[in-house]
Amino acid sequence: MTTDKPWLAQYPANVPKTINPDQYESLIELYEECFDRFRMHPITICMGVTHTYGDVDKASLAIAAWLQAQDIPKGSVVAVMMPNVPQYLPTMIGILRAGYVCTPINPLYTGRELRHQLNDSGAQVIFVVDNFAQALEQVIEETNIKRIVLSKMGDMMGLKGILVNTVIRQVKRLVPKYNLNDPKYNVTKFPDVLKKGKNLPFQAPKTSLQQKAILQYTGGTTGLSKGAILTQRNVVAAAMQSEAWYRPVTSDINEVYINMVMALPLYHIFAFMLSLLGMRSGYTFILIPNPRDMPGFIKTLSKQPFHIFPAVNTLFKGLLDQPTFKNLDFSALRISQAGGMAATEQTAARWLEATGCPMVEGWGMTEGVAAGTANVITDRKFNGTIGIPVPSVDVIVVDDNGETVGLNQSGEMCIKGPNITSGYLNKDNTNDFTKGGYFRTGDIISMDEKGYITLLDRKKDMILVSGFNVFPNEIESVMLDYKGIIDCAVIGIPDDHQGEAVKIYIVPADNNVTKSDIKEFALDNLTGYKCPRHIEFVSELPKSNVGKILRQKLREKHMSDHPQTL
Repeated sequence: MTTDKPWLAQYPANVPKTINPDQYESLIELYEECFDRFRMHPITICMGVTHTYGDVDKASLAIAAWLQAQDIPKGSVVAVMMPNVPQYLPTMIGILRAGYVCTPINPLYTGRELRHQLNDSGAQVIFVVDNFAQALEQVIEETNIKRIVLSKMGDMMGLKGILVNTVIRQVKRLVPKYNLNDPKYNVTKFPDVLKKGKNLPFQAPKTSLQQKAILQYTGGTTGLSKGAILTQRNVVAAAMQSEAWYRPVTSDINEVYINMVMALPLYHIFAFMLSLLGMRSGYTFILIPNPRDMPGFIKTLSKQPFHIFPAVNTLFKGLLDQPTFKNLDFSALRISQAGGMAATEQTAARWLEATGCPMVEGWGMTEGVAAGTANVITDRKFNGTIGIPVPSVDVIVVDDNGETVGLNQSGEMCIKGPNITSGYLNKDNTNDFTKGGYFRTGDIISMDEKGYITLLDRKKDMILVSGFNVFPNEIESVMLDYKGIIDCAVIGIPDDHQGEAVKIYIVPADNNVTKSDIKEFALDNLTGYKCPRHIEFVSELPKSNVGKILRQKLREKHMSDHPQTL
């Protein structure tokens, strides 16, 4: 494959070919620039409560000052275990301003998963919402945590927060019982941190772009999650790349405030990158603490215009399946950004019909701060590709021997850019990069003459049937056209005759769907070796916090159900 970067010719006129993260001395400088420029602008709206950029500036400084007073060594790791609530951004920014490294944690983690991340990262302090304190209590004795900051959902919602906390704890009973009263746990309530911190001296630490900013743990789709080391430069670069990519549309939005729907969890890298992109442009984030509550989600969307809507395919589809969704006012919607997992043509078509705004698909990874490739933001037609590399990103496609392949040929996607991690914490990263310094993504792609990339599948998910490469994403996309299938997932299982065979897990629309119907549809639409030989109906599929199918869990289920195949 040639390396003349054919994708650059596809860039809109006002998108630069490169970005320069070194225009900032640190990530902190970027944050403080945002606070100065947009001080009176609203930054978050959550359950009807609005906070300004100035509010977040003051709260984050108070948190930073309190942390510095705890005698924790500079550069230590501080964990954040919260959903999308107003205190999330000031907490994360406060950690960074104090000179510490932040590791965001999925609040839905089990004790085992939580213990692994706390121990692997070496976190010494954790900010946690009390809904999830029980999981922390289960493992706290097995970690290095020296201080706990305990928050409630409504802690930054004023008088309304009292009502929110009462409903969550006493009406909905969403706070499982826990006991962290022992003085050895050094528990401080979040409001006390803000109160004490604003009266404590703050000493701005000397920071640089080369310093660690985030330890972002991978989704764990292939085993125990790994901590990607993201420097301040990585984070700044990703924000600048994404802001530049949005520019052809956002520069034409003639509104005082641009509202971005933030249903993606802020502890996920996609949402974190979007938060920084948005702050750099003065956006307001409509925080959705629980996107699974679809009626509540839609009610929130009905209360103000929304201009940018990033989500994963599962979330887009879930909203479309709600009868009241079509009644919303979509006149302000300008960007519908799909990422985090493969978007399907079916969902894209339905979204365009319902909203009038095309779904634009992109690709990113934890190790690249969620920036990588994207379709041109002004494209009106869904093309099934993950687009082209964004500014300052280079992509090559290589075979198993590390040799570049030709155009339209499949191979592993390898990527280089200022946003790409230097490696994983506590791991030997030798095999994660090519000799030329490109990061091996593990994704199988092909690139066409214009530089557009088609994502075929994960390298580890590819199925080898009698020597033929079979990609689960392709089969899933085809099978979702069958009206009797709500959701499906494909894996490869051991087979004595073919090496591997295709197995499909199906969430059926009703009890009338039969395996023979599925087989007949597959034979009509897929080459023989791609057709599922094994079919299993399930009530739901295992998914990550952003809706990505966890095929590893399905492999484990199959092996557990059929131990003779081990």
